Amino acid sequence: MKNRIEQAIESRMDLLTDTALYIGQHPELGHEEVLASTRLKQEFEQAGFQVEAAPLDIPTAFVATLASGKPGPVVALLCEYDALPEVGHACGHHLISGMSLGAALGLASVLQETGGTLRVYGTPAEETMGAKVDMANADLFRDVDVALMAHPYHSHVKSGHSLAMDALRFTFHGKAAHAAASPHEGINALDAVLLLFSSISMLRQQLPDHVRIHGIISDGGKAPNIIPERAEAEFYIRSAHRPITDEVVNKVKRCAEGAALQTGCTVEVSNYEYSYDELITNETLSDLFTSNLHALGVGEHLLSAGKDNGSLDLGNVSRQCPTIHPYIKVTEDPYLLHTAEFRDAAMLPRAMEGMKLGAKALAWTAYDVLTQPELLARVKAEFQAAVAVR
Repeated sequence: MKNRIEQAIESRMDLLTDTALYIGQHPELGHEEVLASTRLKQEFEQAGFQVEAAPLDIPTAFVATLASGKPGPVVALLCEYDALPEVGHACGHHLISGMSLGAALGLASVLQETGGTLRVYGTPAEETMGAKVDMANADLFRDVDVALMAHPYHSHVKSGHSLAMDALRFTFHGKAAHAAASPHEGINALDAVLLLFSSISMLRQQLPDHVRIHGIISDGGKAPNIIPERAEAEFYIRSAHRPITDEVVNKVKRCAEGAALQTGCTVEVSNYEYSYDELITNETLSDLFTSNLHALGVGEHLLSAGKDNGSLDLGNVSRQCPTIHPYIKVTEDPYLLHTAEFRDAAMLPRAMEGMKLGAKALAWTAYDVLTQPELLARVKAEFQAAVAVR
């Protein structure tokens, strides 16, 4: 039946390419992906899926379901389709949508024989306020047996472990004054921000190697001759484990409190983006995907060990069901994600070939889960053991 799945994907490559290129040519920021989500919903509806638009009142989200009417697992594929400011689809989310759409269409061709249910989640805004966080908080993945997606890249990489992340904004309030005529009457909010940066730099000496703290001054005042009465900094705080991230966040907050105390300012702390948990890769499921990649012609020497130094809202999903997030090679050049070079390469015919490979590997992996109960049992046993220690 895997040959039938492969043939179904091959026969729809014009549709998959057109869809991916359409999304790539119309980049939309997170929660503004009207064109992308509309196009994907139309394709799933035409393929016979029941499409729920705007679950949880998220306008550009959707859930597309194809049920066999027979007992079996619930297999989820995830689409991402938000773009980045200025550089558009430089993370290749249009190809993620193409892979998951292709895998779904391929699997649909055999679902009546395998049994079970295929569900595709349209998940907006992965780069910022990821909808997977809302969906996970609402338990939309609790009845899912496995969740699968693949990400484009310049090489093949096994599913790894991302970093848990909090996005914090520190807003300091002081008192304005003329910087030359009466500086003694002012309270300098920018000084508090600079002290915060200095404190964090010293804090890094006492943190584990996997911790990352990086930030910007998003508001440093209005003019050089005015003591800034308001200044603001935004930071990402990441680590390999959610409990450590929480500890470091508390330490950084104390740095901010100290900076406010030293300068006479007050400080407000808020989250300006959603918090992402670390990705818990299900190794049994990852090995299954890898074996399917090999069967599709990807040699062992072409596949790197999994590691992801970024943060993904898929991490929140991975606490509710077994999950993988491998990377698929879509360019021969080592372009980095979030660059104009990768954006341009991800629109070329070579990228469409990578998208097709990813769709086949995802569909074959889903097929294995649907047809091998003993394999699914091992996947779920590993999942239960992994979440029990977190």
